[in-house]
Amino acid sequence: MNLAVRKPMSLAEFLEWEDRQELRYEFDGVEPSAMTGGTVAHATIQGNLAVAIGGRLRGKPCRFYGSDLKIRVADDHIRYPDGMVVCSRVDQTAKVVHDPVVIFEVLSPSTAAKDRIVKAREYQATPSLKRYVMLEQERIGATVLVRAQDGWSALILKDDDALDMPEIGLAIPLAEFYEGLAFEAQPVEDNDRPPPTTA
Repeated sequence: MNLAVRKPMSLAEFLEWEDRQELRYEFDGVEPSAMTGGTVAHATIQGNLAVAIGGRLRGKPCRFYGSDLKIRVADDHIRYPDGMVVCSRVDQTAKVVHDPVVIFEVLSPSTAAKDRIVKAREYQATPSLKRYVMLEQERIGATVLVRAQDGWSALILKDDDALDMPEIGLAIPLAEFYEGLAFEAQPVEDNDRPPPTTA
């Protein structure tokens, strides 16, 4: 039996091909994958990101961009993050950004594994990136990967926490990104319970 093996696309071939498509596609270094639509919760969080971060950055050198712009990350992969902050000058006709400082992804059941593992590796290998924020969609919470001198550290944020982003001079209550959404009460975790009092 003779199986045809598809030749991997180059980055240049992908960019030229995607320019002719109606949909947006990400590129994993081999082949394109179509971007699917999201939920109302996903769109609400994305909109809140743009307002909360974009508004606070007005008049400053850094800018917030939403998911219409693609970024080139490690190994010539192309991604469309749900949001990013760029602090270098970007030509207004550019379709690809090369040096994001902070990247945001809103997790969903279908993309969470890819966002937490595959994209995390790509983003960590992108020299300009200082902070990668993965926002939960079904509750208020975030996992934040922060570049440190000796690698990366992870922070877990919950309802009452603030997202601290010293790279861009901002600290924003996490709950602000979830404005307009209501969630069922989550069970209390063991580490959330106050310590027992002793008489």
